[in-house]
Amino acid sequence: MISTRGRYALRVMIELAEREGDGPVPLRDIAERQDISKKYLELIVRDLVRAGLVVGASGRGGGYRLCREPSEYTVGEILEHTEGTLSCVACLKDKDYDCPRRSVCKTLPMWTEFDALVHDFFFGKRLSDLMA
Repeated sequence: MISTRGRYALRVMIELAEREGDGPVPLRDIAERQDISKKYLELIVRDLVRAGLVVGASGRGGGYRLCREPSEYTVGEILEHTEGTLSCVACLKDKDYDCPRRSVCKTLPMWTEFDALVHDFFFGKRLSDLMA
């Protein structure tokens, strides 16, 4: 399940993309327009900055802006940076996990196929697609 953290991160990214030519967008403006707590947005934006998805400018006239063009961001990368892995089961979540039942697990092929569908769906969508 995608939490509010991931959903709000997408809303922030869309907001920044739509206001791209306006210079840095203050977080309080995003919070007001999106009806999201500024405190909660601070946590989300901090993750986006750490991931190199947005850049912040402090001081008068400060705020946040995208680092790249909206078409260069995938929904998948935004969600993974805010939600963590999108894998649906623990044995696929950690690539280094060596499940002792892997060779006999009857459900693993189904989970692997489902994970691929989810991955392809979210990584096939661009931030620019959500702006339409």
